[in-house]
This record gives sequence, C-alpha cells and structure tokens, in this order.
Amino acid sequence: MKKYTLIVIILGVLVALGIVLSFALGRYPISVEALLEIVRGGGTSTQRALFFNVRLPRILLACMVGCSISAAGASYQGVFQNPMAAPDILGASSGAAAGASVAILLQFSGRGIMLTAFAASLATIALVMAVSKAARGNKLLGIILAGIMVSSLANAVTSFVKIVADPYNTLPEITFWLLGSLKKTNLSDVPLAALPMAIGLIPLLLLRWRINLLTLSDSEARTMGVNASRTRVIVIVCATLITAASVAVSGLIGWVGLVIPHLTRRLVGNNFRHLLPASMLGGALFLLLVDDISRNLLVTEIPLGILTSVVGAPFFLWLITRKREEY
Repeated sequence: MKKYTLIVIILGVLVALGIVLSFALGRYPISVEALLEIVRGGGTSTQRALFFNVRLPRILLACMVGCSISAAGASYQGVFQNPMAAPDILGASSGAAAGASVAILLQFSGRGIMLTAFAASLATIALVMAVSKAARGNKLLGIILAGIMVSSLANAVTSFVKIVADPYNTLPEITFWLLGSLKKTNLSDVPLAALPMAIGLIPLLLLRWRINLLTLSDSEARTMGVNASRTRVIVIVCATLITAASVAVSGLIGWVGLVIPHLTRRLVGNNFRHLLPASMLGGALFLLLVDDISRNLLVTEIPLGILTSVVGAPFFLWLITRKREEY
C-alpha cells in the first residue's frame, strides 16, 4: 500500500509539473510568474486571452482525454481478460469517426461536429449491445463479434463520406480529424466533455475492486456477493461512454488505452483498486506530454494519432513477443 501511495503521489506531482510546463511551451510562452499573476486576476489582456482561450482548454482536455482513454483501456482489459483489449473494441471510435465525418461533410460547426460524433458513438454502442443481446452462446464473445461487425459498418460510412467529400477543402479536414488533434478546442468544450466522462469514471472508480473478481467464474463471484454479469455490463457501458466522449472531443487517438495500463501495471501490479487510478494519472501525463510535442516539435502541428502510434506500435510488437504475463 505504501508503494502504491507513493507512486500515485509521484504521478500526481508529475501531472501538475506537466501542466505548468505546458503553459510555458509554445510560440508565446506563459512564464510561471505570469501564470501566477493571471491566477490572481492580473496579467495583460494578451496573456489572459492566450491562457483562457488557447492553453487552458487544450491542457485540460489533454489530461481529461488521456485519463479517460487509459481508464477505459484498463477496464476493458480487466473485463475481457485480454491484454490486447483497447477502448475502441466495441466500435465507439469507429462510430464517432463516422458521425464526425458526416458532420464535417455537412459543414457543421466545431461544436456540432463534437456533438454529432458523440451521438453517433453512443448509437453505435447501443446497436452493438442490442445485437449482442440477441446473439446466442457466450455473451462476451457476442459483444466482441457485434463490435467488429458494427465497426465495419461505421468504417464503411466514413470511407463513403471521404469519397464524396470535396478533395480540396472537406477531405483534408476529415483526414485531420481522424488523425486526432486538440487544436480547435475551446473552453466551452471542457464542461461538455467533462459531464459524460464523470458519469463514466465515477462508477468505474467505485466498482474497481469488483473488476478483480471478474477473473472468477460467475458462481464463485456470486459467493462473494458480486453479480459478475451485471458488473461486466456496467463496466463496459461506463468505459464505452468515456471513450465516446474522448473521441468526440479529440478525434481518433490510438494506443493510449493499450500502452498506459500495461506500463502502470508494471508499477502497481494487477489489483484494479490500484491500477485504475494509476492508469488515469499515467494517461493524463502521457497525452499531455504528447500534445506538447505535437504543437512544438515542428512549425505545423503534428496530429496526436501519429505520435501515439510512434510509441504504441513498437510497444505492441514487444507485447506480442514477450513471455506470457498473468492477468
């Protein structure tokens, strides 16, 4: 317990330092002194505009999205008992991509694109759950297969939209969104994303000890006072909700939900009482640093999905070639 507490404190401090560093990085840096002045209500009008309209929403959303995707990844890995499970396993990402593509094609505003992506993601998950409920046999297998099928349909919609889109204006915008970015976020997007994320994250945190019991059979879990089937459904729904909210606000950002839970598992172990909070802090820190690299490495911004793939793909190769690990 002492080791876990120390690791969580260290991760929390690193996130705080990463936030301060993120304000200081960029073409127009905000120093620590200026940051403290703005917090006290001072600072120049330019500094305050940069703080509230550019840096603050982007930093907050980077932490929120990283936290949510990592929590979803850890939850899926626990429910499906599969180290390869990722947040988009049930088609939430594919549904959001299809909805956003259609919204961009119809020239919706930035807010409209986000809301459409979120609604399409939820509709996709509702379809997956309906199909899996009607399927016979193993329910978890039915959910996974339904997710693959519905994801394929959503990907087909996205591909069709890209074909009919204007290749000079609309298609580049769709492509950039699909690669993931926080470039066009603003402060009003934060509460819109925070509400569904909170609705999903709070039950996951409260039920995290029960995820440990999902390795047992349903009858064994029942003897310990846990309804395993109900717990799986709740965890899947909550993890999918926060995935949908994350993808809607940031676009498709892969690998975070796969890489971070594995890294934190090596720090705190397999106990989900410790793993889930550590994964949330680790994901927030990771995506915050990736976003800093994204907007500072080159003159033009690098999509987040490209940078996370640079880390995730080699990690995946290591993951499938390492010795078997117990989950």
